[in-house]
Amino acid sequence: MLVKARVKLMKFLLIRALFIAVFTFFIPFFSSVEAEEYPGSPYINLKDAEVGSIVHLPTGVKINFDQLVNTLSDSRVIYVGETHDNLEAHRVQLEIIQALNKKFPGRVAVGMEMFRRSAQPQLDLWQSGRLSDREFKSLFYKHWGTDYRIYKMVFDYISKNRLPIIGLKSNKETQKKFREKGYPERSNDGSFPEIDLEDPFHKAYSASVFGGHEKQSLKNSKPYKMLLLWEETMAETVANFLNEERFNDWKLVVLAGGFHVQYGFGIPKRAFRRIPHSYSIVLPTVTHIPPELKDREMSYDSVSIPLYSADFAWKVDYKVLPEGKIKLGVFLEETEKGPKIKSVGEGSNADRAGILANDILIEMSGEPINGVEDLKEFLQTKKSGDVVTVKLIRNSVQMILEMELLE
Repeated sequence: MLVKARVKLMKFLLIRALFIAVFTFFIPFFSSVEAEEYPGSPYINLKDAEVGSIVHLPTGVKINFDQLVNTLSDSRVIYVGETHDNLEAHRVQLEIIQALNKKFPGRVAVGMEMFRRSAQPQLDLWQSGRLSDREFKSLFYKHWGTDYRIYKMVFDYISKNRLPIIGLKSNKETQKKFREKGYPERSNDGSFPEIDLEDPFHKAYSASVFGGHEKQSLKNSKPYKMLLLWEETMAETVANFLNEERFNDWKLVVLAGGFHVQYGFGIPKRAFRRIPHSYSIVLPTVTHIPPELKDREMSYDSVSIPLYSADFAWKVDYKVLPEGKIKLGVFLEETEKGPKIKSVGEGSNADRAGILANDILIEMSGEPINGVEDLKEFLQTKKSGDVVTVKLIRNSVQMILEMELLE
């Protein structure tokens, strides 16, 4: 009996030793996997993916465009992030909108961060053809204020196919009220959306961008609360769309800055909190910044977020509009009649053409100039040596001048 007991004890000790050895061996392995920081997916480093590839981040599986569209088709809301000035990100957005509209004709709407909710009546007029493209462009500059040409290919398709645009962002009046009085504990009049201030991962990521060190310090930060106001308003608008009976079998493609959709804790989670629904996040992803564009890269402290950065990453290049080298050489003031010349630089293109202070620009080589942005767009297409005509108003009289453009 004693011998049998000793044998059992030896077996027990041997098994325990083996267990300890195995457990001790594997703990560093698992710990290293958990501790290692992966850019969006635990299965693939996106830096190693080739440009043009589409990766399902939860699995690391590469898929083609048709497979992407088939998967997105199961979602009510498709978020497509962007780096605002990257033309390739907008190409991705356009291709997704086109494919979904082909598959679900007449049942695709586009929600855009670039328009405030107050723009909705005019957006509806544009969809129905009762707002001119010129007025639509002015509306875009009023609400977004940056280069229309970046979004032109998207707008051209939306216009041609009469897709509804939903303005997502908070109104200026709401933001002004927030700046003056802050966010109330309760907002019974509906002027403010319900805001979640406590998402730990959202705070950590935002702190890294804002340059903060204490996540808790963001709780009373006005810039952080303004960011939350934007995101909660956009999420509320998405939820309102989903609740509308006329859109009950529609798809909503949301175009917004990558920060607002990445990791899902911006707009997607906040919309889902209001009304649970199926959604997908597609992130056009740049891992290589060309040397000439390094100054455009956002600077922030790296922070580990234990969430997938998106459902799908679409690897793209970073391409921007070429910088215009042709300048008119004037200071301008926006007026109802058009851009008014405030002053003319000596020896500039405008000076050599005979343009004077107080002249109001109307056209450049037949192209209407309704605002400063129109002039910028026109000059972007020109090179040194081009000769253009300038139609302007001087002392209530229309004039046409000829001007040779030089760098």
